[in-house]
Parts: sequence; C-alpha cells; structure tokens
Amino acid sequence: DTTNNTAAITPQQETPKTEAPIDTTKTVIGTSVKGNPITAYHFGAGEKELLFVGGIHGGYEWNTVLLAYQLMDYLKANPTVIPKNMRVTVVPVLNPDGLEKVVGTTERFLQKDVSSSEEVVISGRFNANNVDLNRNFDCDWKSEGVWQTKKVSGGTKAFSEPESKAIQTYVETNKPK
Repeated sequence: DTTNNTAAITPQQETPKTEAPIDTTKTVIGTSVKGNPITAYHFGAGEKELLFVGGIHGGYEWNTVLLAYQLMDYLKANPTVIPKNMRVTVVPVLNPDGLEKVVGTTERFLQKDVSSSEEVVISGRFNANNVDLNRNFDCDWKSEGVWQTKKVSGGTKAFSEPESKAIQTYVETNKPK
C-alpha cells in the first residue's frame, strides 16, 4: 500500500537506550551499471549489525525506497532507539538506475516525482542491463525467470550484475546478523 508512505515510523516497544550520541556514517558499497553509487548509511557503533535493503527493484518498488529513507529519518531523530551493541545499516536503493528511470533521480525524492506511466514504472524494475536483480542472486539461479507472465533475465550468472555483486561483497565482508 503506497497511499500512506509518508507516515512516521514508531517503535513497537521500548528499546535499550544508548549512553553516547549515535555514530552516523555512509559508505559507497558499489556502483550500478551506469556508474551510480550504491550507498549504505550506518547508524550506531555496536558490533552486531542489522541490514535493511530497500529498492532492489529500484523504481518499480519506489515505495520501499521511501520507506528506507523514512527509517533513516527516524533513526536520525531518535538515535537512542538503537541499542548500544547494535549498528543499523540502511541501503535505501540497490538499483539506482531503475529508480532514476521512474523518479528522475538516484537519490531522495518525493512521491509526486514518481512517473504516472505504468510502462516507465515497470521498466524501473530492471537495472540498466535489463536484469531483474532479485533473480541475480545465488539461490536456485537461472538465466531466465518469469515475472507475472513475462520472461525476465536473471543475468549471465549469479552475481553477474554490479548491484547484486555490491551487496554480496558487503554481506560477506560485514556479516550482518
């Protein structure tokens, strides 16, 4: 449901408070086919990492990108909700090229920026190589899949796309919980 994608994020339960300000940094974890940065934003300084990835389908799932930015806003405004032993990492969009097709930017946008063309929104599902990124991971990988009734590309091999390779490398290196 995308009708209420500007609602505030509220915690479901009381979480342990931190004693010091939250460390907030960002890291470019890779680049897209078109060379756009894929950025991870980090909140907290604990050893255990929680990873949230929005927008694997870029512009097709623009609402999950907005949700990721709302989560980041909430964490910035409420840094003490992150337990002292945790670090929260948010990758708002794994497919910046697909997002750009639909909203005109690879970064933060407003709902009013979303294309009204269904064809454009659907095209934003794929990266610039026309690969459906969630089919490019190494989980029963196939070069071709079906989305709705259409054949879609899974890439030339598992993790063949720079976007999926970026998140694979990040996960293997940082081992989020």
